[in-house]
Amino acid sequence: MEGFLVSITTISIAEIGDRTQLLSLVLAARYRRPWPIIAGILCATLANHGVAGALGVWFGSLLKPQTLGVVVGISMIAMALWTLKPDKLDENESATGAMGAFLATLTSFFIAEIGDKTQIATLALAAAYPSLLAVVAGTTAGMMLANVPVVFLGKAFASRLPLKAIHYGAAILFLILGGVFLARAFVRQ
Repeated sequence: MEGFLVSITTISIAEIGDRTQLLSLVLAARYRRPWPIIAGILCATLANHGVAGALGVWFGSLLKPQTLGVVVGISMIAMALWTLKPDKLDENESATGAMGAFLATLTSFFIAEIGDKTQIATLALAAAYPSLLAVVAGTTAGMMLANVPVVFLGKAFASRLPLKAIHYGAAILFLILGGVFLARAFVRQ
């Protein structure tokens, strides 16, 4: 039970202001279909955190903080560059279809969560607690607690969101976070 409670608390707090929370807002503004987006977030989080948790159990104490910091830092910088090139809808793609919203959320959320602080936290929690199921259930619940309200708020404010400014702000945030992780990794030498 402790693994679940620590996991849900840690992840729901860590997710506040995180890139995947921003992604939830952007997806809600773009598709305006909250339930397929929420389903996509749930499935992507279960898959991503399941893999991260399994790796955490497997690696355990083998992870070196410096190497982890470099990998996370580089992935944050890559995400910043990716954020500057927002996706565009194809002519044949329906922006309002439930399946389109679900698949877009599933793939983008899964990819965005790779190297994310909540994924790294899941990995670390799985290494620290004996129940992989409790950790993955807790981290997934934490993600849902933080993102579901954003999906509904995003739908309500979709026409008022300055998406270009959000993309630039997110890119700057990811660059800063990438720099922080890299700096921490090299300070630990």
